[in-house]
Amino acid sequence: MKHDFVYLASQSPRRRQLLEQIGVRFELLLPRADEDAEALEAERAGELPADYVQRVTRAKLHAARARLAASGLPAAPILCSDTTVALGRRILGKPADAAQATETLAALSGRTHRVITAVAVAAGRREWLAVSTSRVHFDAMPPREIERYVASGEPFGKAGAYAIQSAVAAWIARIEGSYSGIMGLPLFETAQLLRQAGVRF
Repeated sequence: MKHDFVYLASQSPRRRQLLEQIGVRFELLLPRADEDAEALEAERAGELPADYVQRVTRAKLHAARARLAASGLPAAPILCSDTTVALGRRILGKPADAAQATETLAALSGRTHRVITAVAVAAGRREWLAVSTSRVHFDAMPPREIERYVASGEPFGKAGAYAIQSAVAAWIARIEGSYSGIMGLPLFETAQLLRQAGVRF
């Protein structure tokens, strides 16, 4: 069965932009007011970053499937994604405040970390999941530059307290992997899953 659009179960404007980049039509399928979407991202003690991001992505997908079933909307594939930043075994999530954002960026300064993004698609009873792992090397960021970046508000709502497409790019010496994956939706893997689900784009 072929589909002309997907439901995107994500509030991220970057994921919308990336789908538009490859010509995928989508409708938003966002959490209802009575859903605790943030609870799905809660970490579990001892969980490895790659396991965490896959578990969260599957949880988001299952919540979106239930949302679609209850909505009365037309059937179509659903796309979900989650991104985490990992420094060794440590998960660096979205900072709660300026102090945590500053601490996170100081930890990344002068070091190489991983950005792991899982993407999942459901169509009918079937589900597909893929994982993209990239390595990002930060040059040493002076404390005043970290302070300036945090003051800009850019770190908030971002795993690892940064967005690669923002001003912090001036301190990213190199990346190995998927630029779009670091942004939050690895387009190569996403395109493969959408083709398997029968989405035209």
